[in-house]
Amino acid sequence: MATREMADFLRSRRDRIKPSSVGLPDGGRRRAPGLRRAEVALLAGISPDYYMRLEQGRGIRPSPSVLDGLARALVLNDDERDHLYRLALSLPSPPSAGAHAAPGGAADGPVDPSVRRLLDAIDPVAAYVINPRLDVLAWNRTAAALMPHLAEAPPARRNMLRYALCDPRARTFYVEWEEVARHGIAQLRTATGRDPDDPATRALVRELSRTPHFGTWWDRQDVKGPGMGRKEYRHPVVGRLSLDYIGMVLPGTPDHQFVTLTAPEEGPTRAALERLAVMARS
Repeated sequence: MATREMADFLRSRRDRIKPSSVGLPDGGRRRAPGLRRAEVALLAGISPDYYMRLEQGRGIRPSPSVLDGLARALVLNDDERDHLYRLALSLPSPPSAGAHAAPGGAADGPVDPSVRRLLDAIDPVAAYVINPRLDVLAWNRTAAALMPHLAEAPPARRNMLRYALCDPRARTFYVEWEEVARHGIAQLRTATGRDPDDPATRALVRELSRTPHFGTWWDRQDVKGPGMGRKEYRHPVVGRLSLDYIGMVLPGTPDHQFVTLTAPEEGPTRAALERLAVMARS
């Protein structure tokens, strides 16, 4: 499965790059707007035949130096580079200079009690813990009140992407529903690279493949890791919310992500979030 995933991923990244963006001429007849295989091979410092076999999924196990060359040639960001390493070698990409690797942790393992205490301690800041496939493993009262539809689901079915794609109320709840759904799919794609044979992840992909849009966005091969940004919500009780989110990998448990949601400034959103926190405590 990882070999096929890597072949599809390489093709998708090659197709998105304009030749002029990497110093190559745009002229000549091209079947697609992206780079040719031979051009990727040239930029990566490998033979065209070797690269062709990689894209055909022939089971080649490229070395780290080849993967680094491909990452440069295809202009991969850090998340995409890490995804490529995991698909090719079942290993994360080497850390950046000065970074320190944390010991491994199980994606489905329990949330450490100290993390649960932190969730409660920072309430009324909304916060939760998710694994790579976006299962909600733990959250505080304000986070549960912020996402009431998700809170209705049994804990074993409490998955951010399942809610976005399978619950029709999500399209109203998320102001930028498509952006949220596509971002979640990219995170799930990253999870398949980390552990391609995980039965729970594969079962979730099969389930979501029956929903509209999933197949099209899944085939884009986009990948995302923890990050930060802003999300807009239409809450059924307190109304419109504009919240800043930050996703952080927990030390010692790199498969668990700690996410916080805060109001960016004084104003209607801050007041609505404070109302929500009071309701959650009552």
